[in-house]
Formats: sequence, C-alpha cells, structure tokens
Amino acid sequence: MTTIEVVKAQDLPLSDVLALYEAVEWLAYTKDPDTLQKALQGSSTLVAARDGQMLVGLARVISDGASICYLQDILVRPSHHRRGLGRALAERALEQYPHVRQKVLITDDEPKQKAFYEALGYTQTDEFAGGSIRAFVRFD
Repeated sequence: MTTIEVVKAQDLPLSDVLALYEAVEWLAYTKDPDTLQKALQGSSTLVAARDGQMLVGLARVISDGASICYLQDILVRPSHHRRGLGRALAERALEQYPHVRQKVLITDDEPKQKAFYEALGYTQTDEFAGGSIRAFVRFD
C-alpha cells in the first residue's frame, strides 16, 4: 500500500532521497548530496510517497505562502508510474496554498510532462490565454 504524507526534511533519509533521484535519472541532484540536503531543508513543503518503507515519490514546494508557490520537484519511481502518484503528490503539496495566486513550475520539454502538468491545470507560458506573459530562467 502506498501512503502519501507531508513530511519534514529530517524525516527523509538522504540515502532514500538519493536513490529516488537516481531512479528517475535526475543526476544533477545526486552529484552533490549536500546541496540536495540543503534544498530539502529549505523547502516550504515536502510530500513523500512510500510503498511500505521504500520512498517511491516526492514533491517539493518553495513558497512565500502569500503570492507565489513554486512546484520545484515532483518525482515518481518508474516502477510506480501510471498509478496516479504524481497527481496525488502535486495535489497534496499544493493543497496548503489555495490562496496563492501564482503557481509556477519549470520542466523539461517532453510531451508526456506537458500533458501531465496540463492535466493538473498548468498552462505553458506561450499558450496562456490570460494575457501576455514571459518566463525567464538563469542557470549558473
């Protein structure tokens, strides 16, 4: 049985988190475990999905709690795809921010990810019907 719950960074063994990020091949995170640990600790909300004792999913939010909420990470082990865990993680993570107007995320340019985030109510910036908007990013 898979459980989904809001957790604190100290409740997540770093070895479990690293194994999850490695399973989804987000290797930029696994190359620097100290930075990943700091990122977890600095998150506003962490939601974990566990199948028994195994960490099979994680969602991470960064927010000021008033005007913006950034869905930073949402991962599900490939062995647990197509079970509704991604949606459940995102919904649980964002349920604490119903009053926040701007909910933002940045992701890779893959068709499956686009469909997934659109199913959660997100709109790609160049398709936003509410007016002209731009997104800017900088990676150092």
